[in-house]
Amino acid sequence: MLGCLEPLFETRPGYRRLYPDLPAMGKSPADGVASSDDVLAAVEELVDAEIGDEPFLLVGESYGGYLYRALAHRRPHQVHGLALICPTGTKVRAADRTVPLFEVRRSDGAELDPALTAQCDGMAVARIEVRRELPAGPERGTYERPALFLTGRQDNITGYEDVYALLSHYPYASFVVLDTAGHDLQIEQPVLFNALMGDWLDRVAQ
Repeated sequence: MLGCLEPLFETRPGYRRLYPDLPAMGKSPADGVASSDDVLAAVEELVDAEIGDEPFLLVGESYGGYLYRALAHRRPHQVHGLALICPTGTKVRAADRTVPLFEVRRSDGAELDPALTAQCDGMAVARIEVRRELPAGPERGTYERPALFLTGRQDNITGYEDVYALLSHYPYASFVVLDTAGHDLQIEQPVLFNALMGDWLDRVAQ
């Protein structure tokens, strides 16, 4: 997230940025965390500790996008904008999702650094996966702030079709599906990513 967002903010001073690792990811431990409710509670604890009652913006990716939808609906007075990159849509479990077949439209030959995979606590992730769905669901009515949903046409992880079922909950959202983009569209389509994120920030500032 640093890699795609920091260049965006180079020309937009005045924003404080926080980049938390979700429990079981990076350097965030997952002791006692056994469900998405627990993960969301940890995120809310971070918000209370680092932000308090101040307004803030949310940018989430994949599973984080699922959790941040819930956070935006829980705190609409605080979350003044929501941007989601390849978010999990209406189908939380991978086997239930509507996704395209795996396809490589363009390759730069780069491979994922194995060290990044090692930063994930596999046992904790498996434990959370059993109770991955939030019992009350993320949405509570409508979120009436500027929002952005970025999806990839070749995203075989979360897809794009299940996201569009959320349209009615976000009356001020741009929903975009980008061709030649998979589950890391911010890397695969950087020019369009920057333009759409910039438009979202402009809408938030109005």
